[in-house]
Amino acid sequence: MAIVHGDARRTSLPSATFDLAHTRLVLTNISNPEQVAHEMARLLKPEGHAAALEVDLLGLCYPPHPAWERLTDLLTAVSRCRGADAHVGRRLPELLRGAGLTDIGVEARTEVCPPGHPQRTVITDLIDHSRSKIVQTGLADDAELDSLLAAARRHLAAPSTIVLPVIYFLAWARKP
Repeated sequence: MAIVHGDARRTSLPSATFDLAHTRLVLTNISNPEQVAHEMARLLKPEGHAAALEVDLLGLCYPPHPAWERLTDLLTAVSRCRGADAHVGRRLPELLRGAGLTDIGVEARTEVCPPGHPQRTVITDLIDHSRSKIVQTGLADDAELDSLLAAARRHLAAPSTIVLPVIYFLAWARKP
């Protein structure tokens, strides 16, 4: 077994040589995820299997809070500005089908993230990480972000707030 570093859209590995091609949290971070699905299909031997695990931004919080909703919208928008799709998880079956794969299956899972759970603040953490891109693209300014983040963090700190930040989609398929 060898680990190869490269672009998942164009691996330059030989065609039809693998029994399994798998991605995990790759497609949500790149533009043109269709190219990765096609590359996975190209790499598979006949009867080989593909599997992909991806997030899909849910951004559900109860009770609802306008700061949280705005931050979730900003995260979706900044993803789009990078050419990525914060909702790619729900598209996995379509991407695998478009690559010529069959026998497609899909599962979706999410979990309620209680106070202290690392995923509870994933939306605010990602906004912090994307701050410069958000400001640079004019989606929001620093003052608005500071205000939104402070309000959302106060809301998330309440033990009665229910948070489901993402859905994890697992999809699998077979090469005919």
